[in-house]
Amino acid sequence: MTNHPRLLMCPPDHFQVRYEINPWMNVQRQPAAASAQTQWQQLVASLGAHAEIVLCEPAPSRPDMVFTANAGFVLDGRVVVSRFRYPERQPEAPLFARWFADAGFECLAWPDDVCFEGAGDCLADQDAAHLWLGHGPRSDIRAAALLARAFQLPVYPLGLVDPRFYHLDTCFCPLADGHTLYYPTAFSAESQMLIRAQIPIEKRIEVSEEDACQFACNAVGVGKHVFMNYASARLQHELDSRGFQVHEVRVTEFLRAGGAVKCLSLNLDGA
Repeated sequence: MTNHPRLLMCPPDHFQVRYEINPWMNVQRQPAAASAQTQWQQLVASLGAHAEIVLCEPAPSRPDMVFTANAGFVLDGRVVVSRFRYPERQPEAPLFARWFADAGFECLAWPDDVCFEGAGDCLADQDAAHLWLGHGPRSDIRAAALLARAFQLPVYPLGLVDPRFYHLDTCFCPLADGHTLYYPTAFSAESQMLIRAQIPIEKRIEVSEEDACQFACNAVGVGKHVFMNYASARLQHELDSRGFQVHEVRVTEFLRAGGAVKCLSLNLDGA
């Protein structure tokens, strides 16, 4: 990954909760449009101090396009465009596919019958030596073998068991130097064992339920800078002690749709 990665973002011009496909969404609890715009612009400014922000055009009938992490998974100039599980989001896929093609990315073939929701469920470690795949609520476990073949990298599948954490990036975040933020009970017992086996104890940062429910794991790391919606004093101290600088950027309007900082951006240069 470059020192100043390119992050794909999409303005929340049409953002609203029009349907309910995760436990956070409630059509009776609409985000405030003006607040959402302000929060998104503040996030752009914060991330933009450490990354290059690339914008794509929002579509009027696609309220969740703002969550560009779900557009696809990108590595080394190649992309697997998402195959969304729910019909409500499936029309986003051709829009993102067109954007990637126009931007010069190689769009890799993918079977239509294997659900895969991009960087929402596939995360690379910061050195891009292996991939993690969240499966269960949205992405199919069969995606693991396909990703391993496509990118010639080991893929570690992690079963998600708490419906509140329906994508991997809501409860797991690889950071610099091998550190990893995660909420253990979002994962099956077997997957918790796999995490412990692959990540040394001194590199694991377990977050509390309080932090997890404020989407602390739905964070963006740029070097030693970590951008997240919220961090408790304990988590702030934990990250500070490991040399990270925490940037709290409140995106509470987007939590109403089940997304936060990571969901609102897609790293176009790797992890």
